[in-house]
Amino acid sequence: MHHCLWKYIIVAVSLIFLSFFLQKNKEERIEYRLSLEEEKKKILWQLDQERISSESKNHLKTFKEMQQNSPLLHHANYKFLAGAPPQEKKLLTVGISSARNPRGSYLLDTLQSLFQASSGPELDCVVVLVYLSDPDPEWLSQTAANISSLFKPHIEDQNLLMIHGCLSGSPFPRDLNSANHSLPCDARDSRQKVDYALLMNFAFNLSEYFLMLEDNVHCTPKFISTIYWALSAWKELPWVILEFSSLSFSGKVFHNSDLSRLTSFFLLFHKDTPIHLLLSEFRLLLAQNTPIRFSSSVFSYRDNYSVLVDTCFPVEKEEIFGEPDNPVASVLSDMMTLSNIIPQYAYTLNDECYSTFDPVRGNYLTVILERPQKVIRIEVLTGSDKQGLYRLHQGQIELGYELLENSKGCARYTLLGPLVEGNLDQRVFYEEDSVEELRCVRLVVLAPQESWLLIRQIKVWTEYKEEES
Repeated sequence: MHHCLWKYIIVAVSLIFLSFFLQKNKEERIEYRLSLEEEKKKILWQLDQERISSESKNHLKTFKEMQQNSPLLHHANYKFLAGAPPQEKKLLTVGISSARNPRGSYLLDTLQSLFQASSGPELDCVVVLVYLSDPDPEWLSQTAANISSLFKPHIEDQNLLMIHGCLSGSPFPRDLNSANHSLPCDARDSRQKVDYALLMNFAFNLSEYFLMLEDNVHCTPKFISTIYWALSAWKELPWVILEFSSLSFSGKVFHNSDLSRLTSFFLLFHKDTPIHLLLSEFRLLLAQNTPIRFSSSVFSYRDNYSVLVDTCFPVEKEEIFGEPDNPVASVLSDMMTLSNIIPQYAYTLNDECYSTFDPVRGNYLTVILERPQKVIRIEVLTGSDKQGLYRLHQGQIELGYELLENSKGCARYTLLGPLVEGNLDQRVFYEEDSVEELRCVRLVVLAPQESWLLIRQIKVWTEYKEEES
């Protein structure tokens, strides 16, 4: 009886304390209620970002733990057709895969264009690796003889190496026979993925980076220098693929350390997915969410490009950009300058420029767009036009979203890219299904320099929108 009475007393006292506690916090709850929805939005956003980040990290971890070399490549056998591997590791391997084409070969033209566009010092940084994939011994012998005759000095200098390879004893050579594919393009695509897998597998230890090329492209002069300076600027930044053209897969540069995963990827999906889509998936799996593409392509298809190839592998046409739009914007900067020089000069499309002196790390110049814009290309020029004096030695361009209430900048920025030799000219891409539009473009100084700095021009191109009637 006494035991039950004590239980009731304890429950009653607990209820009294609970009631007192709730009453004490009532005013606090009311006070927080007004900001609850806003705080909830922030928390949900943070949780969503953490979830996305966690999923991305899990995918990345799983993919990086993927077997470094496909078991199928254990069956790879190679034959040297001309040249020998370089004695020292190079900066870049230019990898070209070529197969016999009934409509004619463009390989010799491609090699001629490549070597004519490159100087001696540039070629010292690279090795050109040509993979001939057709098993016909007569074609292999004739093609190797033609290349050896035309490019003998480059072979002797160990700048050019020609190989043939096969997956002898592998379980799926029969799958690569066109008779097992319903469409000719399926056979060609499957064969091409295996060819590039064999090419990249051989190239793994030749250099730090790998440039993927087809056998029917034209190279612009000094393309090696263009790639060299871009690689130098991006060296300390995370990236998976740098794109130097809008072609489906020619002009793409990879880390050689990623080639083993990429070859496994090609062989794993050798029948299912076109090669250009696999490259996009590969980039996403390694956490590069949008393409990094430089606006000025250094590679293009030749004029007599095969209709068959064009049908099998849709070409992303080189976009023709007109004059920049530079939509209405205000420009702010914290850099020191003369009283009559205003930051707006950097954004005005004329000969005026914004000059400042002794910039330090963290200095910025921000273009704040009056309205949200779908920006598709940005070009930033620093230094004098001809001599390149007074350019920004270390800087980067960031894209801003969510305008701050005081209109002094944006709440969130993402990296577009570093300046390359004081300039930047890049396409702007957005994540799939993204509806975000830019509000800010920010130039950030990454290292101090004791000199004048000229920010000559910031150019912005936007996506054309038809006005609603």
